[in-house]
Amino acid sequence: MLKFVKNHMESIEGIASYPMISLLIFFVFFVLLFWWVFTATKAHIKEMEELPLDNDYHNQK
Repeated sequence: MLKFVKNHMESIEGIASYPMISLLIFFVFFVLLFWWVFTATKAHIKEMEELPLDNDYHNQK
């Protein structure tokens, strides 16, 4: 089975670029995530932190 997959993958043109593209997407996602975490306001973080304990929010649904 593995031999079939390897032979099939080798027949696809440009397949070597897919791992690089996925690494780039992974890296960009986490860079943006870190940027958002470090630039988020303290008020927003506090609001999100208290959201699960807010009874008014749960009663509105």
